[in-house]
Order: sequence, then structure tokens, then C-alpha cells
Amino acid sequence: MANFIDRRLNAKGKSTVNRQRFIERYKKQIKKAVGEAVTRRSVTDIDKGEQISIPTRDLSEPVFRQGQGGKRDRVHPGNDQFNRGDQVQRPKSGQGGSGQGDASNSGDGDDDFVFTISKDEYLELLFDDLELPNLQKNQLNKLVEYQTYRAGFTNDGVPANINIVRSLRSSLARRIAMSGGKNKALQALEAELVMLEDTPGAQAERILAIKEQILLLKQQIAKVPFIDTFDLRFNNYAKREIPSSQAVMFCLMDVSGSMDQETKDMAKRFYILLYLFLTRSYQNLEVVYIRHHTQAKEVDEHEFFYSQETGGTIVSSALKLMHEIQQARYPENEWNIYAAQASDGDNWADDSPACYEILAKHILPKVRYFSYIEITHRAHQTLWHQYEKLQQQFDNIAVQNITHVEDIYPVFRELFKKQAM
Repeated sequence: MANFIDRRLNAKGKSTVNRQRFIERYKKQIKKAVGEAVTRRSVTDIDKGEQISIPTRDLSEPVFRQGQGGKRDRVHPGNDQFNRGDQVQRPKSGQGGSGQGDASNSGDGDDDFVFTISKDEYLELLFDDLELPNLQKNQLNKLVEYQTYRAGFTNDGVPANINIVRSLRSSLARRIAMSGGKNKALQALEAELVMLEDTPGAQAERILAIKEQILLLKQQIAKVPFIDTFDLRFNNYAKREIPSSQAVMFCLMDVSGSMDQETKDMAKRFYILLYLFLTRSYQNLEVVYIRHHTQAKEVDEHEFFYSQETGGTIVSSALKLMHEIQQARYPENEWNIYAAQASDGDNWADDSPACYEILAKHILPKVRYFSYIEITHRAHQTLWHQYEKLQQQFDNIAVQNITHVEDIYPVFRELFKKQAM
């Protein structure tokens, strides 16, 4: 049996392979910590790396021990403090590195394990198992997807991609090259030794010298390693672009006076998550930003997130503008159309039925997916009830409510979770 040990150093001496194994093993705990980190961050640093704390109890691994076996009777010494059924209280110290609780003169514990993940690892875990629903292949010229394919062999790679046959073939060629001459010399000396031993009156000194040379050659041949890092060959994989569907995402945000600063901040957090998800997962996907109060207007990314404009509330203005832009620039037979709308649910009462009509007649029949989030602590108003009626009639609209910052990431995952085939 051959053991392969990968001692190659990655950047800063860290093993990428072991790091990926660790992330995969404790993915559940890390994803939970990543989801909690989203709510703690400010809007400006939501896409940076993160320090993940994993409780030490989650790092323990099962072990096998040799049991004593058999049936045994034991007599244990008694005590004057506990009786059968008593529960031993925990020490009052801040065990587990939580930093909470009063000081104590008893008890001990271990700090939680702190694991730092990079920005790319953070975003990968953040958007794991998410996708745009109902994406179909229309016009195959915009979105770029990648397909992995075999591309020969390489001298560098991860242990999982080792090609055993190629590696052993390279090992055999190296051993033949390094010990071929010694093996020929060994065979010649062994043949000469047999001849001298069969010849009466042969010189004993010559026989002794030949035996020493044979022993030396055998030692030199034995020192040639069976496998070396230079012998390792890895299956090489490359990516090539394949045509995929083109898609557009409409982002509609209410910026009216009823949207206080806290509500706008939660809406921005949702849209920043959506923006990071789209730009990371789909290359060349187009995003259209629409802000509205009594009037709607198409804006760029910076104005969408940072403009201070405000006013009254007419939600249908944004839906009308979206329909106009879609008709002019994004034909439904060529584009996968998506929309995400955020509001506090406050709308001019006579306008909510108009929103229902626009969505039912012009938007929902043409979009792949329409997601509506309502950010409010109050009871739902007419706009929410109109969207609920649409949800009963169409299967491509999702309606969710957000009341606290902690709800943003779970709602986001619920809206864009990967659908079963």
C-alpha cells in the first residue's frame, strides 16, 4: 500500500485542501454564523470577510476505545454530598469563552474556536443553494455559464484528482532511469561472483571485494524512492463558456415619506444581498433600478442606494414604468424577466386595485418570478391583500413580510432557494 502525503505549501503556508475539508465538515455551523453576521453588519461592509466562532463542543469527534468486555461487578466508594438522582450544577464561570456571567473562583472551560473566512468564501456560503427561479433558455447570447471538462494531466493539483496509473507509470520510468545502470552492474557482479565461487583456487580477496560492491549497489538501489512528488500526475480540469439565457432583474423600491430610515435601511440590505447574489452568480445579467414615491424614475446603482429623495406614495407608478421599460428594451420572448419590489405596504387606497390590474394583465404573464417584500410592524393594508390575491392566481409571485433585520436573510433565502427538479 502506498501513502501519498501532500506537503506542498499554498499561499502563506496554508493548506487549501485542508481548509476546504474543514469548511465542508462544519458547513452547518459556519453557514449559521454567516447568516447571523449579515444582520450585524452595516450596509457598507456587508460583503467583507468574517470571523466565525464555532463552539468547542461542535469540534469534538467520535473515537473508538477498547472496552473491557464481559460482565463485571464493582463497588464504588460512597460520598457525603450526593445521593442517587442528584444533578451536579455547572460552575458559575463564563465557560465556553462567551464572556458573560459573573466572576467565579471555580470552574474552567475552553474558548470557542475562531475561524476566519475570506470574502469569496463568505459570499459562497452566503449564497449557497440559491438560484433564479424558472430560468429558461431564450436568446442564447448574454449570460455566460461555465462547463467543466477534462483537459489532460498536470503536475500540480489536489490529492482528490491524483491519477494513480499515470503517477505509477512516471514512478516506474524514474526508477528505471535512476537505477538502470546500477542494476546492470549488479547483474554483472553477481554473474562474476558465481563464476569465481565455482572456480577452484579463486582469489578470496576478489570475491570479498565483489560482495562489498554488490552490497553497496543494493543499498543504492534501495534508496531510490518508490514514489516521489515529481512522479505525481493529476487529472486536469478546465472551464469553458457555454451559451446561456439572458436575464434582467427589475428592482423596485418605495422611498416615500412613510418609509422611515430604519425601513429604508432594511430595504437597502435586502437589495444589496440581491445585487451581490446576481453579480456573483450570473455574469452580464442586467439590473434595472426604479425608485418611486408619487412618481417613479429609473436610476443608476448609486442613486438607488444613496439618494435622499422622498414624497407621497403611488406604487402603480413604479409598476407602469417597469412595464414600459420591459416593452421597449426587454421582449419577453428573448429575455428572462425578474422583479423584486420592497415597500412598507403604505399606498394610496385607490391605487392598490390599479397595482393589481397592472400586475395581472401586463407584468406577471411575462415575468419568470416576481418577489414582493413588505417591511412593516403594522397590520397589512390594501396593497398586501391585493398581492395575496395575485399569489392565489399566479405561481410566479412570492409575497413575504419582514419585521426585523434578522428576518432579511431567511426571507431572501426563501425567495431564491434552489427549486427541486
